[in-house]
Amino acid sequence: MGKKIQFSLIYRDMWQSSGKYQPRVDQLKKIAPVIAEMGCFSRVETNGGAFEQVNLLYGENPNQAVREWTKPFNEAGIQTHMLERALNGIRMFPVPADVRRLMYKVKKAQGVDIARSFCGLNDHRNLELSIKYAKEAGMISQATLSITHSNLHTVEYYMGVVDKAVEYGTDEICLKDMAGVGRPATLGKLVKAIKTKYPHIIVQYHGHSGPGFAVASMLEVARAGADYLDCAMEPLSWGMVHPDVITIRHMLLDDGFDVPDINMNAYMEARALTQEFIDDFLGHFIDQKNRYLSSLMVDSGLPGGMMGSLMADLKGVHQGINMSLSSAGKPELSEDELLVKLFDEVTYIWPLMGYPPLVTPFSQYVKNTALVNVMNLAMGKGRFAQIDPNTWDMLLGKAGNLPGKIDPIFVKLAKEQGKEFYTGVPQDAYPDVLDKYRKEMKDNGWDTGLDDEELFEFAMHETQYRDYKSGVAKERFEAEIANVKSPKTTVAVNLVNQKPNRSSYTKKEPETNAAIAGFLLYGFNKRLIDLNPYWPEKQNIYNAIGRWRNVNSIAVECNNERKDVVYRKLRDKEFTFIIDHNDLETKLLYIENGEFDFQIGKDQYFAKISHSTEGFEMIINGKKFLLKRQDILVDEEQQGEGGGNSAGENIIKSPMPGKVFKLLVEEGQKVNKGDSLIVVEAMKMENSLNATKDSVVKKVNVAVGDMVEITTVLIELEE
Repeated sequence: MGKKIQFSLIYRDMWQSSGKYQPRVDQLKKIAPVIAEMGCFSRVETNGGAFEQVNLLYGENPNQAVREWTKPFNEAGIQTHMLERALNGIRMFPVPADVRRLMYKVKKAQGVDIARSFCGLNDHRNLELSIKYAKEAGMISQATLSITHSNLHTVEYYMGVVDKAVEYGTDEICLKDMAGVGRPATLGKLVKAIKTKYPHIIVQYHGHSGPGFAVASMLEVARAGADYLDCAMEPLSWGMVHPDVITIRHMLLDDGFDVPDINMNAYMEARALTQEFIDDFLGHFIDQKNRYLSSLMVDSGLPGGMMGSLMADLKGVHQGINMSLSSAGKPELSEDELLVKLFDEVTYIWPLMGYPPLVTPFSQYVKNTALVNVMNLAMGKGRFAQIDPNTWDMLLGKAGNLPGKIDPIFVKLAKEQGKEFYTGVPQDAYPDVLDKYRKEMKDNGWDTGLDDEELFEFAMHETQYRDYKSGVAKERFEAEIANVKSPKTTVAVNLVNQKPNRSSYTKKEPETNAAIAGFLLYGFNKRLIDLNPYWPEKQNIYNAIGRWRNVNSIAVECNNERKDVVYRKLRDKEFTFIIDHNDLETKLLYIENGEFDFQIGKDQYFAKISHSTEGFEMIINGKKFLLKRQDILVDEEQQGEGGGNSAGENIIKSPMPGKVFKLLVEEGQKVNKGDSLIVVEAMKMENSLNATKDSVVKKVNVAVGDMVEITTVLIELEE
């Protein structure tokens, strides 16, 4: 037999095609022993990346998930490995050194054997601490090369990174071909160079199927001396993830390699369980386009692991882009045409941005910049009108050295915006923070956890951890899952010819939450614009009820009291609204312009609704309610009164669907042109929106945590 090749299962990464979720801990515990019985995998990638954030989104403890998921593999003698982003740890932006250091201690204690550490820019300075901290914690350090294809990314270029990683003491090298665009022959030459110069170093190859090179690449790196190959298994192999282990095993066996056998009974059971998880709820989030190979990926170089979120992002902005094109008299784009435009834009701007390898988070930075460019170009604006703070940090050198030079346009923009380029060690720009988080946990009465794992989670994923602790995350997740499982019926309700008999309706005074539920029932089923004949037709005012990525939450103001509402549609005319943590089961009984009948539990109500200068007035059983929805959108074509500035200069809108992350101003505050007013978290990035001129904040229409749709008016300014 020839050289021995071993396989690693990338089960965590297989679920990236969903763009959002992965199996829950109860499902992972169920499948782990079966994977162990397959006998062909000597390693399993168990966590890292977005794994722990996903658990927090479920409202579940990610530390418990890691411990219970790794335990069966530890007991079977199968090595586990995690994926971490060096300077960015397991999140999308830089992590202070003390939090990074704690991460390895926690993960080792939780049963993770190998730290697969990559810097998306291949800056060896970011890898140095990863290698040091991993070995200090007793883990195997696997320094990782972010593979892409360009004239700059040669074998010599990558060997320069390998030399430094070996100098720092790494145990292994991984070729992370995250987009699968590495050319097979070149990858073989790179592995050969590593094994020739450092024969004691273990080499592992990780390549996505997306553009179709993966099988050829695996054969080339195996022939060149690679020790481990990352594989997947059906029903989620191929597509935008990894080749199935069966195909790779037979290919290598035919070429004379010594490969492990597969327990096919266990394989089929694991396959069936994976399908069970898909049927449970995960399949609702998988775009079918992600199930196929696509040569479109070759030129764009975007990683298959982000295609799920990319498709969700496209769906979120598709309508807004077509609105802009239509208003300009241009033909609208299909989703496929928009996808090609995005790929073309990525291909165009990637060299301008210094050729960052397109891996998390830098793939998101480039993709998001490209998507915003496509949106702005559709609106008749120029490129690079909006660049989020994290992307600026990359361009300015705060994340590390870019492989190539950035275009002069960014130097010009940086100067205009008063931004400075950074030449120091990236980690030095982020001071330690653990003492701050430890104090807050003590003040809150929160346990720092076994091996300080809860402290680590709080410091690493602060926002998500707070939502987990408060119970908001679980409530939001359950509402979302219930919504995606409900029948996909149209929101519109047919008017009935005969009004119901109202004699049996409740006569009691309605509570505020009942009024809010009724208001939303009406608004979800009939356009609120119909109540105001004075709105000009040229304005595009419509109801945006948070359908983006199936996030169903909305802010309503009732008698000047703001309420956050989570909702799910049960079936046509029936919704559940969660207000103040109480479930209101509602049903629309009858509707026409300006009046409607609805039921909450056993109580039935008749309501009249009309437009007023302050919002919408609703009367139920003689009680008046003044209501506003904070997601009714006004097109910027509206002109300001008195022939002054257009509304577009006086309003700050969301450039894309997302969530209000930070609110930096309050009503009545004076601001200068360029001042940051609000930060919207969208497409995994924080997007800072700035004042368009010297002005005063007239009105703030949103609050932190609000979900916003494209062009939502966030802040209104005045002279």
